[in-house]
Amino acid sequence: MKAIMLAAGVGRRLFGEDHDQSPKALLRFDGKTLLERHIENLKDNGVDELVLVVGYRRDDILGEAKTIAGANYVSSIFNPRFRGGSIVSLWSAREVLRCGDDILFMDADVLYHPALIRRLIASPHKNCFLLDREIENDEEAVKLCIRGGKPVDFGKNVTSDFDLLGEWPGFLRMSPAIGERLAAVTESFVEQAKIELIYEEAMRQVLVSEPPGTFGYEDISDLPWIEIDFPADLMRAQKILPRISRAIGMDGGDEDAAETA
Repeated sequence: MKAIMLAAGVGRRLFGEDHDQSPKALLRFDGKTLLERHIENLKDNGVDELVLVVGYRRDDILGEAKTIAGANYVSSIFNPRFRGGSIVSLWSAREVLRCGDDILFMDADVLYHPALIRRLIASPHKNCFLLDREIENDEEAVKLCIRGGKPVDFGKNVTSDFDLLGEWPGFLRMSPAIGERLAAVTESFVEQAKIELIYEEAMRQVLVSEPPGTFGYEDISDLPWIEIDFPADLMRAQKILPRISRAIGMDGGDEDAAETA
């Protein structure tokens, strides 16, 4: 299994137009960058390679990756249009999506309990979303709609009927066939000059065009996580950090998952 991590963005919503700020992947919590935490979790769960899509301050990110993981575990793809829509970053990784391996897609700006990755990789679903039932009333949240036990819609603005609505934390497991399909849809968007779109639009098109049951999901409502998009998220991250740190001390197990923050 290969992981694709999008780490190209500037972090404008977090830092404004201050271009001296660190990339979000290099934000530190308890002395560890998000990138270091990602790499540890991926290695602990048997992921063979990490492909980083980089742009803003790429040398800083790649230097950190090499220090943590060595030269052989991490490869990179440069997206020179990193100030545009995130669809271009996903498009930049299209050949990795077509590599014929299982793919773990992930955002770089998420702090999470280590069991989150384990649960996704251990899932019986070859194509698998994650879902948190504790969704906030937030137009920025990416939603996953479940009907009849199956994912049926996905995105910031969903329109399908559903039995269950949850928030997606930015991780998706894909089979080689779905990786190929996502690469094709992403290429189509870029060829049509839809380069300001968010990458979730391509994922949504794949989901709704595939037969029901192609995708499954795993419920991670009991696990703490947060996407770092806004200044308030940094404070929220500090609140969940003790639970995450305790879990790492227990080898990342689910024992801590049932605790309240």
